[in-house]
Amino acid sequence: MKYLDEYRDPAQVKALLQEIKGLVTQHWVIMEICGGQTHSFLRHGLDALLPPQIELVHGPGCPVCVTPLEQIDKAIAIASRPEVIFTSYGDMLRVPGSNTDLFSVRAKGGDVRVVYSPLEAVQLAEAQPDKEVVFFAIGFETTAPANAMAVLLAQKKGVKNFSLITAQVRVPPAMEAILQAEDCRVQGFLAAGHVCAVMGFHEYLPIAETYQVPIVITGFEPVDLLHGLYATIKQLETRQTKVENQYLRAVSQQGNTAAQQSIQQAFQPVDRKWRGIGTIPQSGWDLRPEFAAFDAELKFEVQGLLTQESPLCIAGEILQGLKKTVECPAFCKECTPQTPLGAPMVSSEGACAAYYRYHR
Repeated sequence: MKYLDEYRDPAQVKALLQEIKGLVTQHWVIMEICGGQTHSFLRHGLDALLPPQIELVHGPGCPVCVTPLEQIDKAIAIASRPEVIFTSYGDMLRVPGSNTDLFSVRAKGGDVRVVYSPLEAVQLAEAQPDKEVVFFAIGFETTAPANAMAVLLAQKKGVKNFSLITAQVRVPPAMEAILQAEDCRVQGFLAAGHVCAVMGFHEYLPIAETYQVPIVITGFEPVDLLHGLYATIKQLETRQTKVENQYLRAVSQQGNTAAQQSIQQAFQPVDRKWRGIGTIPQSGWDLRPEFAAFDAELKFEVQGLLTQESPLCIAGEILQGLKKTVECPAFCKECTPQTPLGAPMVSSEGACAAYYRYHR
C-alpha cells in the first residue's frame, strides 16, 4: 500500500538501526511527543532494537491522557442530565473521573453516544431539536479545526441546542514547560507530524533556539521514526540545535492555513490545566466570547466541581518524561485496563496502555 509499506520496509529499518548504532557515542534522552509515536515504537519492537545509550521517554501528546479531571467530571455531570444527548470520541468513555466514567453513565441510562466527528453531533442536534446535544471537544491542534468548524456551522444554521465542553490543548507551550522544569531530562524531541501538518512548524523554531534543543518532526511508521531518531542523535552528537522536518510528505513550515484560520475564528488562547501536570500558560484554546451560547459549561452551570485524583497514579510524571510506566507501583496491579487509575491506561495513545499491551 502506497505511503505505508514503503515506510515499514524491513531492509530500511535494519539499515537505519545500523546507522544509529554507528553514530551514537554517549547516553541521550529523547522524548517522542505523541502517544501515537510511543505506540508505534513499542508495537514494532523498535525500542528493543535501539542501542542502550538511547533512552526514549514519553511525552504529553495523548489528548485523552491530559484532559483535566475537572473536565471529565463536568462531562459526566452534563451527560447524566435527562435532556442531554452527550457525544464524544470513544476513548473518552472509559477515562476515569473522580468517582465514575461516561460508560457507567450510559449503563445507568444516560444518552451517551460515540461519534466520529463533531459535525455528526451538529447533525444530531438538527435532527433532535427537543434535546440538548453536547460534544466533548478534547484534543490537540489536530482536532481543533473540526471542533471550530462545528461551532461555526451551528452558528450559521442557527442550531441552538448544540454546545461543546472544551479541553483543547497546544503542543508548543507544553514543550516549553517541560524544558523549563528544573528536573528536565529531555535532550531532544521527536515532534508529532500530524500536529505540524495542521499548524506547520514555525512555532518550534524559537523553542529550538531558546532552549538549545534539537526538534525533528516525524511521521508514525518505523522508517519515519528511525529517520527522525537518527537526525536527532546526529544533531546531539554534533552539538547542533535546530528544527528538522523528516515528515516532508505531509508537513510544511506554515501548515494548513485554512485550518488555522478556522481555529482563530472560533477559539482564543487560554491558560489550560493538564491532567497530572498542572496549569500551563496559554496552552489551551477556549471558545471566544461571541460563541458563549455554544459553551456547555456555561449552559449547564457545571463550574466549581470538586475533584479527587488517585494518589497512586504517577501519570503526570510519566507524561513529562520524569518516570517510566514500569516505575509506577500501581502498574499491572491496582491499575489495569479493566481497573484504570489514570487515563494513560485506557487511551489508545496512552503510554501505560502501550506498555501493558506490548508487555514491556
